[in-house]
Order: sequence, then C-alpha cells, then structure tokens
Amino acid sequence: MAVRVVGIDPGTRSFDILGLEDGEVFLDESIPSTRIAEEPEVLAHLLMSAGPLDLVVGPSGYGLPLKYISELTDDDLFQSVLVRPDDVEIPVLVGLTRAVKRLKNTGLNIVFIPGVIQLPTVPEHRKINAIDMGTADKLCCAVLAVYDYSRRHGVSFEEVSIILLEIGFGYNAGIAIEKGRIVDGIGGTRAGPGFLTSGAMDGEVAYLLGSFSKATLFSGGVRTIVGDENLMPEDFPRRAKTEKNAKLAWEAFMEGLEKTARALQTSVKRPEAIIISGRLSNIPEIYIELSERLSGIARVERLVGLRARAKAAAQGAALIADGLAGGRAKSLIDHMQIAEASGTVLDHVYIGDLRRKYAGK
Repeated sequence: MAVRVVGIDPGTRSFDILGLEDGEVFLDESIPSTRIAEEPEVLAHLLMSAGPLDLVVGPSGYGLPLKYISELTDDDLFQSVLVRPDDVEIPVLVGLTRAVKRLKNTGLNIVFIPGVIQLPTVPEHRKINAIDMGTADKLCCAVLAVYDYSRRHGVSFEEVSIILLEIGFGYNAGIAIEKGRIVDGIGGTRAGPGFLTSGAMDGEVAYLLGSFSKATLFSGGVRTIVGDENLMPEDFPRRAKTEKNAKLAWEAFMEGLEKTARALQTSVKRPEAIIISGRLSNIPEIYIELSERLSGIARVERLVGLRARAKAAAQGAALIADGLAGGRAKSLIDHMQIAEASGTVLDHVYIGDLRRKYAGK
C-alpha cells in the first residue's frame, strides 16, 4: 500500500505544505503566515481535504523530539516557539501556535520533529550554551539536501559530506553534514546578518538592550541597514550597486555567509560541496558571488529538491513523514537518526537559570 504523507514548513513569510504519495507529489501549497495567524483553521481544512493521510509532520518551530499531537503539552508549545507570555505577536509564531491548537481537533496523525540541537549525531560539546543550531525547518532542509545530493550524484547517503547554507527571507543558517548525518549547525540567530534579521548578537549589545522583544530578532538585517522595510530580495543586488547603505548591507550579508561556511569546516573537514538553498539562493547575483567566495572550500551547487513550489523545508518535512511512516525515505530517515532525538532545546544552556525557569531542569 502506498504511503500518503504531508510535510509543513512554518516560514517567516509563508506556511508551505507538500504532500507525497508513494514518493510522488500530490499536494503543493503555500499560504501567507499572516493569514495562518488570522485564520488558523485554513491549515486544518487543507489537511482534512487532502486525506486520508498516514502521517503529517507538523510545524515544529525550534523542535521537539518526536512527539505526536495527542501528547503535546503547553510546555511543548512554548519550547517550540520560545515566546514569553508578555511579548509582542510575530505572525509566523502566532500562526504556528494557533494552527497547532486547531490541528489538535482534527484527529489527524501529526508528529512534531526535532531541531538540530536535539540530534544524537551532533556531539554534545558543540551544543554548549546554544539553542539555535538550526530549527526544525532547517533540519528538514538538511534532510532534503542529503536526499538530493545522493540522487543527483549517484552516491550512497554515507558518502554525502556537504555544508548546507540556507538563505531564507528572514534568516540565514548553515548545517554541517558528514557521511550523511548532521554533525553541527549555526542557526539563524547565531549566523551572519540575514535579509530581515541581524543574526548573531554581540553580548554587549544584548546587555545594553536589556529585556528585548522577540521582534528584535526579526530586525537589524539587510532591510534595516538599507533603511527600507519594503525592500524585496530581488531588488537587493541592483540597489547594492548604487546605494551606500545597500552596498554595506551586501558586504555584511555575503561575508556573513562565507564566515558561516568556513566555521562549519571545523566540523566537516573536506566537504564535497556547498549546497545553497532558500529564497535568496535563486537570485542570480547572490548565487554567483557565493560561488566565487566559496569555491576555495568546495564546489557550490543549488539544492534542486523535488521540483515543487513548496519551499525546501516543506519538501524535507514530507520526506521525514514518508520515512517515519515506512515509505521510500525510510532508509534515509533511519540513517540520519531523526527518531533518536531527545531532550529540549534548553538542555545545554549554562548561562543564568533558563533551564530551571523554562524547562524545569
């Protein structure tokens, strides 16, 4: 019997949904995150109309070790978004929380998946004082990257040693993959400047800011540096040629990605390739410059994936669902040890009392 599954990616700009039946795409949708926040039932209705479904990988945020929706607690929901109760509303995070609560009533078989930091394939010393080594959607991108590279180059999963750079609308991130397994990651709040976000924050800047809102983590990037909150990624290269602040943002953006790739060489010494994915990777000028900057490390390739409209993370989530349900991707998901994830994203923080305050440890 064919396995029929769906993967969901809760992105900064849109929720993408991809369905696979016996490995073939049957559902390929994208819904604005603002609409999910306002009408969370939209996602539930879409999934119900796509049934019957063997398994759905739900919007998992920072990540949870495999947990089904019937087991989900309020603490789990908090740990997936890490938003204080008194904070402002961010559409993607509000949408995720409201959508999950609505999905609880559907009776669908929905599982939530880990982030990079919860994987047993990442050595513990690399997790110290980190939370964001790559959210669950970045893990999904990495799964797709291993699948894609193996298929395109005709090699086994064991032979895939690459660095993945995910260049999204909001954040940039990097994942180190050695012998087909994730061994390290630099998440969006720890990487260089993204299109929306500042990326890694200087500790002294954080101190002087004092208690800051989650919205701060969605600012300080290219748009802020350029001084145009309506700037679209496709216009960035053109403006960087003629405007001082846009050129400044371009250099910071590009060098940040290069630094991320070079930092991850510590964990995968001889990558066969650097794979770039995400919305901004499709902008020719960005791809060309990254190819020039990174060619000294390894050849640079775009992630091809399943040739669907849904973003790479939704495609990877669908592969994970397929593998967990015993479909064609089972050997890949078993090899990457996704089901063996454990703990919370706060387990390795030794600063302050965050573990006690938010994880009861």
